[in-house]
Amino acid sequence: MAGIKVFGHPASTATRRVLIALHEKELDFELVHIDLKDGEHKREPFLSRNPFGKIPAFEDGDFKLFESRAITQYIAHEYADKGNQLLSPGSKNMAVLAMGMEIEAHEFDSVASKLGWEQIFKNFFGLTTDQAVVEQEEVKLAKVLDNYESRLGESKYLACDHFTLVDLHHIPVIQYLLGTPTKELFDERSHVSAWVADITSRPSSQKILL
Repeated sequence: MAGIKVFGHPASTATRRVLIALHEKELDFELVHIDLKDGEHKREPFLSRNPFGKIPAFEDGDFKLFESRAITQYIAHEYADKGNQLLSPGSKNMAVLAMGMEIEAHEFDSVASKLGWEQIFKNFFGLTTDQAVVEQEEVKLAKVLDNYESRLGESKYLACDHFTLVDLHHIPVIQYLLGTPTKELFDERSHVSAWVADITSRPSSQKILL
């Protein structure tokens, strides 16, 4: 029987999001390396797995999926009885979890990923960091983290008092930003700083570091 396969790149934040979920669930899987510099994700056979040409793509036997947050939700539900619980049972709790995932995707990641691109990934392509963009995006990130600081003053994690997909989805880009001057924005907020230290020190988080 075919097992779980992740088609992606180990440095990709979206791929790492999926890998962390798999490690949290203590599942066996195969990471199939996709060469981004060679444009492998923009041609067949990868396009048959994700017609939009973005990593990662995912297979669990005959079941195929793409979009990292959809994949992590599938993993959390399909393997609910494995490893660590990543959901928060109950309609109200799940609504809060869904809200947190939306905030991460649209408020946090949209800004944090730009900061990662400018300060880290541009270097991979021989490009120069635009400091004006960094400063602009850091102002936006600070506002998001102010809200997180308030929320984390009420509960240990963003959705509730245990680690969930909401927290997991933040980890990959935070790991990169901790190696940049943007780290100061996390450090200067006590609740955020403690949360970051907690989620980035989890065994699943450590396993995906290169």
